[in-house]
Amino acid sequence: MVQHTGAQHSALIVDDERDIRELLVMALGRMGLRCDTASSLAEARGHLARERYALCLTDMRLPDGSGIDLVAEISARHPNTPVAMITAFGNVDAAVEALKAGAFDFVAKPVDLNVLRDLVRHALDLHKGRRSTRDTVAERLYGRSPAMTVLRDTIAKVARSQAPVYIAGESGVGKELVARTIHSESPRARGPFVPVNCGAIPAELMESEFFGHKKGSFTGAHADKPGLFQAADGGTLFLDEVAELPLPMQVKLLRAIQEKSVRPVGANVEVPVDVRILSATHKDLAALVAEGRFRQDLYYRINVIELRVPPLRERQEDLAGLAERILERLALQQGRAVPRLGEDALAALREYPFPGNVRELENILERAMALSDGNELTAADLRLPRPLAPLPTAAPSPPTHPTLKPGAVDPRTLSPRDTGTSALPSFIEEIERAAIVQALQENRYNKTKTAAALGITFRALRYKLKKLGIE
Repeated sequence: MVQHTGAQHSALIVDDERDIRELLVMALGRMGLRCDTASSLAEARGHLARERYALCLTDMRLPDGSGIDLVAEISARHPNTPVAMITAFGNVDAAVEALKAGAFDFVAKPVDLNVLRDLVRHALDLHKGRRSTRDTVAERLYGRSPAMTVLRDTIAKVARSQAPVYIAGESGVGKELVARTIHSESPRARGPFVPVNCGAIPAELMESEFFGHKKGSFTGAHADKPGLFQAADGGTLFLDEVAELPLPMQVKLLRAIQEKSVRPVGANVEVPVDVRILSATHKDLAALVAEGRFRQDLYYRINVIELRVPPLRERQEDLAGLAERILERLALQQGRAVPRLGEDALAALREYPFPGNVRELENILERAMALSDGNELTAADLRLPRPLAPLPTAAPSPPTHPTLKPGAVDPRTLSPRDTGTSALPSFIEEIERAAIVQALQENRYNKTKTAAALGITFRALRYKLKKLGIE
């Protein structure tokens, strides 16, 4: 099956499930790629013999062999074609094996289209490697503001070093993008970049996931398994949300970094690894150290160099240009003309504090494009959430009222006749809305994780989002 879109780049999709092939063709087609598909290794090899591809996506299990074999073949015979592995959710073994065979990245089933789009963009960046590194960095980390200029200059300097880098910044500012940029500018650029969300790995599996295990070391260990450190050997290991690591794992991680070796679970000897550590979190790591929730020795070890990624509200000069670039990218994905941002819409964006930063800006503009009737986005199309006051970090000893958003009812100003059935529910709703939005931000807008963090069911969260008008 071939889908012609008139695009410059083409992709090869290898999967024996027709539904998956059709989903990927549709998603990549909206990004401007022409797609060829294959349901077997033999069919894929035939395509590769006839055409050069900007990207290949292959499933792990195929009717006539393993996708790992295809990864290795492409890496050896078509080194200019980035290949990514499609794995079962949570199958770190397959992901590690694919990275070792030469895959540049992997995506888990069920395929998250946002993750897929990011993966494709990174693949095309690799395909366009003829551009200078500086040009690539400027394109990835757009911004003319002083804060972004300083950030790019600092990245250029730290990339040459092998020292661990700690990337600080709020949710949605682009910490992983900064980490990927450091890696791509470094001498390790030809090695793997292995990102891991420390908050997504169950505590009882952490040691095995990070360091690997030997066959028979515990129930279910049917074969030797390399860990994430081994997968990143010769490249970069990015520890996202490093603040989520439990204290026992922090001790083991510190030793691995200091000794430059890991001991797989059940092994008698340590395995040397050559890995550069980049880490990030949206939390205040220094405050967690002071509270005893994060080891001070590990903090100093991973925080040899600290990079702060500025929030969007501190780079107002970049807002118009950033919005324009996002709209261009979204229009390309959707195969439509690039909409224009009206003056009232731009003014509304400049007034909005963006608690979700660049990620939230992307979501707002994508929603506006979907809801807009014309080719000019207005302030009404943006449907900006009402700005929220930050929640207090700790419960104060004397009873106080949290800061209210502009225009909200303050119970302290109400007369006795006003404190009837209308004011109290309104006040409670403001507190509830603030708590939900904060939880959404802390869990990267993952509703399942947000519901768990709030101690309510997913269905209850959906009801509250609709009731409170949170989009």
